[in-house]
Amino acid sequence: MSESSGAANAVSGSSGPVPENPVAGQPYSPLACGLPVPPPSLPAAGALALARLLVAPSLDAGLVGELERITGRRAEPLTDVPPPSDAPLLCVGDALPGTLRTDRLLWFHSVNAGTDPLLAGGPWPAPALLTRTVGRMGERIAQYVLGWMLAECQSVPEFTDRHARAHWERLPSELVAGQTALVYGTGRIGAAVGRLLAACGVRTVGVARTARYGPAPGTARVVPPGFDRVIGAAEDTGALGEARWVISTLPLTAATEGFFGAGRFAALRGATFVNVGRGATVDMGALEAALRDGRVRRAVLDVLPAEPAAPQDPVWKLPRTVITSHSAGITTDEDIAVDFAACWEDVTAGRRPGLTVDTGRGY
Repeated sequence: MSESSGAANAVSGSSGPVPENPVAGQPYSPLACGLPVPPPSLPAAGALALARLLVAPSLDAGLVGELERITGRRAEPLTDVPPPSDAPLLCVGDALPGTLRTDRLLWFHSVNAGTDPLLAGGPWPAPALLTRTVGRMGERIAQYVLGWMLAECQSVPEFTDRHARAHWERLPSELVAGQTALVYGTGRIGAAVGRLLAACGVRTVGVARTARYGPAPGTARVVPPGFDRVIGAAEDTGALGEARWVISTLPLTAATEGFFGAGRFAALRGATFVNVGRGATVDMGALEAALRDGRVRRAVLDVLPAEPAAPQDPVWKLPRTVITSHSAGITTDEDIAVDFAACWEDVTAGRRPGLTVDTGRGY
């Protein structure tokens, strides 16, 4: 994605003139050009009662049993062959075959937090609800980020190298407290990172790509807990130059593909870059150039544009870089069961689940 001002406006949610009189009582969204954003529909109680439960064959038997208990029905395998009858479908898994992307789909619950592969797999049936699993992923990823920050400040990579060479050398340490971390993404995961870093005395600046259903322009921006302040993506140049760490929790959407390109890396002044979001949000060529010229001090990459990386992939030879094989926030069966149960409780009570995915935005 180009880092021109137009693209930056699209990322930050500023899409042109705003209406003088937004519709009262409706969520304001700049991406809707001032029109109220219709929320995705909820499954009707009657349809949900008739829905067949389809679960991915990869799910553990214990988890399937818990899903059956929650929904009060027997589970069937989720395959590319639609079950007979015209009954609506309630699916739980990580992929949705094209043959099930029909009006029969009532609700799909993703066992993953990222839903970009699901949405990229074909047109999404407009009426179908999509929810996702987050669980305790925010805590896991926050600990991952803090762990690597502390390891860097305590010279763990350097001491590991010296140990391997049986070389004694005292090295200075560095404090994380009082330094600045720029966290891209202020949703559940980004906020969890911000809270943990703030508890360690790190100055945290959140970068919000868009205002989800925030206040109309001209009103005060709400700062989520864990952040000292929040800025828009279009105003991040100065903050990039001041940051000691730049942390991305961004999802992959049309607006974030290649988001971290030459322009943003050029604004850095020796920051360490940590990516726990999506690999394709980074221009890897631009990152390599910034590592080689010192604008990026180090890189910790949990995610890559193409996974898994083959042994001959040049990413393994990036200087001062660690790759951790998409392991920062692995979802557990308990996460899936707890989050699905919460969504089920909301839907059956007529409430929109907090884990609902806006299929138009992709998160």
